[in-house]
Amino acid sequence: MAVHASGQNHPGSNRIILGKARNIDHNERKVFDMVTATMWHFISEQISSALDMPFICQHQKMASGGDTHQCFVIRDERHRFFVKIHPLEASKPLKCEAEGLSAMAAIEGVSVPRVIACGDVHVDGRDIEYLVLSHLRFQPSVDTATLYGLGKMVARLHQANGYAHYGWDEDNFIGASVQENGWYENWADFFAEKRIGSMLERFSRKGMMITDNDVLVNSVHQQLSSHHPAPSLLHGDLWSGNAGATNKGPVLYDPAVYVGDAETDLAMTELFGGFGEAFYEGYRSEHAIADGYAARKPIYQLYHILNHALLFGSGYANQAKSLISQIQHS
Repeated sequence: MAVHASGQNHPGSNRIILGKARNIDHNERKVFDMVTATMWHFISEQISSALDMPFICQHQKMASGGDTHQCFVIRDERHRFFVKIHPLEASKPLKCEAEGLSAMAAIEGVSVPRVIACGDVHVDGRDIEYLVLSHLRFQPSVDTATLYGLGKMVARLHQANGYAHYGWDEDNFIGASVQENGWYENWADFFAEKRIGSMLERFSRKGMMITDNDVLVNSVHQQLSSHHPAPSLLHGDLWSGNAGATNKGPVLYDPAVYVGDAETDLAMTELFGGFGEAFYEGYRSEHAIADGYAARKPIYQLYHILNHALLFGSGYANQAKSLISQIQHS
């Protein structure tokens, strides 16, 4: 069968608990049905080419890993790889993920899954995007020392030099949502418009109004206007479900990368369970947290809560309204 392709050779307490297995829903089953023997043959060829070694997929097993794509562990007698599959879209979310992981991997001391191959393929009448990553054996939980090391790793990520502006080359994704980017010279402009304003516009398009959009965007801009942080490379979606540890140490994955205020990553670590005090001790050992962070934290957390409200509904909308009230009365 003909194959046409394009591509490129891609914690609550003192313990991080890794992702749980999920039941396969109807949409996931549709993706699974796309993955034929022809597809695995093509993926094997891409791995062989990227690593300059022979690889033939002999076994494949569906794995937990994402809400927007399907994941598999594939192997031969000697090697394993983690593969993500998604119906091809113009926005190419797996390409965005690969670019984010590659940017993070370029920072000394930052550990992420290695991008082996990424691209798209027309196979058996279907257009599919794929991402092949190194397979990592995660520990079921990690101790305080590893959390401390994770904090140091995130600090090293934030200290990466070479950026003069805020944003990213192109839009990417945070979960299932498009994350709008572009480059800005002013941090208050970027965050007010591309983070809070962008989310509020999506509520409006859905006929949902949780606040006066203009008033909130202006309030966010005003409160950030005197804050001029160093442009830092960010993970962008830094909650406990996107960090883990192997026997070699902590690992970060599933990023929503952009350049911005390091405090935005820290603010998200305090949502959805948190990472534990050892993480922050490790972070502070490498990188100071600026005065005023406590006042900015709810602004930065609001972006993620608005996104969750769009994706998951009213419970997060109520939490967003509470944060908005806190921001507007601070």
